[in-house]
Parts: sequence; structure tokens; C-alpha cells
Amino acid sequence: MVLALLGGGLLVLGLVAVATGILPVVDAVALGERIAPVLGFVVAITIVAAIAADAGLFDRLAALAARLARGRGAVLWVLVVLVAVTSTVFLSLDTTAVLLTPVVVTLARRVGLSPVPFALTTVWLANTGSLLLPVSNLTNLLAESDPAFGTAYVAHSWLPAVVAVLVPVAILAVISRRALAHRYTPPAPEAIEDRVLFTIAAVVVALLVPALAIGDPVLHIPVWVPATIAAVALVVASAVRRPGVLSLRLLPVPLVLFVCGLFLAVTALGRLGLTEVLAAAAGTGDSPLQLLRLAGVGTVTANLADNLPAYLALEPVAGDARRLLALLVAVNAGPLITPWASLATLLWHGRLTAQDVHISWWRFAGLGLIAAPLTVGLSTLAILLT
Repeated sequence: MVLALLGGGLLVLGLVAVATGILPVVDAVALGERIAPVLGFVVAITIVAAIAADAGLFDRLAALAARLARGRGAVLWVLVVLVAVTSTVFLSLDTTAVLLTPVVVTLARRVGLSPVPFALTTVWLANTGSLLLPVSNLTNLLAESDPAFGTAYVAHSWLPAVVAVLVPVAILAVISRRALAHRYTPPAPEAIEDRVLFTIAAVVVALLVPALAIGDPVLHIPVWVPATIAAVALVVASAVRRPGVLSLRLLPVPLVLFVCGLFLAVTALGRLGLTEVLAAAAGTGDSPLQLLRLAGVGTVTANLADNLPAYLALEPVAGDARRLLALLVAVNAGPLITPWASLATLLWHGRLTAQDVHISWWRFAGLGLIAAPLTVGLSTLAILLT
């Protein structure tokens, strides 16, 4: 409800900016064309996650992971780390937030562990692990087309990407060590209510994962296309097998309103002088201090206004490959403090709410204030070694 009200308010402000000419209609239309594929992917992947969860797919995956860890909580957490990083790198941070979150929550509950460390691991690594490949994050796809990178994106990004994963993992290992230092008895898999729907959901998700991984970077198929096909397939299957599952609640309407309103409002603020202020704050040059300065401005801006608008606002002042990568580090690995700093975080919270898991935003922000500066700072300095 809060997200819907906030999104509606921002949307009204954005439309007022368009109506008054602060944000020209042409620019608003161009902005809509740029974010429409992102929103299409978010809606489709949310539907896929909800129906797959109802079919029991995530329960089975959780039981499998619990058996692989052989009753050791710390080993189970390491498996979650590996899956989260792999999913984020090859499938994007938003996919990790939507598809992995219900798995880890179910997993923790099945073995009697607190779901909080596993949930935090998922959302932190969904953000900080999204630097390595262009497909990992929409900001990377935007940056890859910049002449500063040419065709050597991974050559620039690999070391900062590794650091951006290792730092939060180390922090999580320290703060969660007691919660994870437990053994458990691997649970038996629960009975599947509708084996036909379960099989369809498993096949659809199994086909969707490689489609997302290779579609955009190799075949140049936008990620919303396979996600939408998967969503339609599962909706049809549910309509036949379990029609009671289908409702408007499957659609992330509050999230879509929020994203649309946020982009319009931030773009309008850019027209009112925000871009000039950010340019002055970000400085110039690629010395260690100047890179840290740009990364700091990018981190603050992302946590105030969401990472994608922050990237678009600061992209004109980036310049060469090192500065552009410092900006990517900031807007990818820095959004760990406020809930709206990343679309992935909002999607993650939506999945937690659907599973009745509650994490205080104050605690989230407090831990983020520790993790974000360390992760962004060390990853930015790693740029100097590539």
C-alpha cells in the first residue's frame, strides 16, 4: 500500500512536469520507450515466480539443496552464495531477486534456520554481483554501447566484479556466523499436489533460464520476450489446472507505478538543474581520489533516486572507461541502503512479503551503511589494477 501511494504521488508529479513543459513530451515518450522493456520483464518474471511457487517448484529445489549440504548450515549458505552469483551474472539481478528469493526462504524454513541471512545474501549479491557481464544489469547494457568500452567490457569489469562479490560475502559471513553454525536433518520432499502443473512449471523455468542467459547478449532478443512467453504459458496451464491461482494480485501494479513515477520525477529534476549539480559534485579525472569521488556521488544518488536514473543522470560526466566503470560500480554495488535504490531490492521485498518474511528497513539500511561504502570503495580501487 505504501509503495502504491508513493508511486502514485511520484507519477502525478511526473505528469505535472510533462503538462507544464518542464519535461517535454518528446523526452517523456523517449523515456517510456527506454523503460518499457524493463517493466515488461518485471511483470512477466513476477508472474512466472508466483505460479511456479504455487506449483511447488521452489519447495522441491529447496529440498534438493538441503540434501546436497548434508545437514550443515554453513555449507548450505555457501551453496546459496554460488547460486546467487551465478544467477545474477548470467540471468540479471532482477531474475535473481524474483526467482531465488522464494527458494532460499523456503529452504531456510524447511531446515529450521532463520531465513533472514539467506534473504540478505540473495538481495546483496543480486546487486553487487551484477557487474561482470552486460546482461547482468541494465546499466551494463547501457554502458556497453558507450564508445569508451568498445568491445572490451569484461576486460575492464572482471576484477571490480570479483571484489564486489567477495566483500559483501565476507561481511555476511561475519554477521551471520552464529545463525549459520547449526546442523539439521535434511527434510524429505513434500508431496506435489498437481504433478502435471509442477512438470509444466519445471519445464518452463528450465527453458527460461538459458533463454535469458543467451537471448540478449548472443541472439539480441530482449529479455522481456522469453519472460513473457514463459508467463503466458504458465497462465494458460494454471487456467486449465488451477484457475483459482489466477488473480490481479499476480501483477506488481504498485511496483510499476513506483518505477514510472520515479523515472518521470527524476528526469524532470534533471531538467531543473539536477544534472549540473551532479556534474559539479562528480568532478573529473581518473586518479584514485577522483574515481572514489565519482563512485561516492553515484552511490548516494542511487540510494536517493534508484540506480538506473542515477546512471542516466551521471553518464554524461563519466567520460573514459575507468570513470564509466567507477559509475557502474557505484550504481550496481552501492544500492544496499534504501529500499528503492534498486528495482531488484523492491522485487526481493515483494517476494519476501508474499512469503510472510519481514525484515526491518532500519536494519537493512544499517547493514547497508556498512557494506555499501566498503564494497564500492574497494571495487573502485580495483579498477586501477585492470
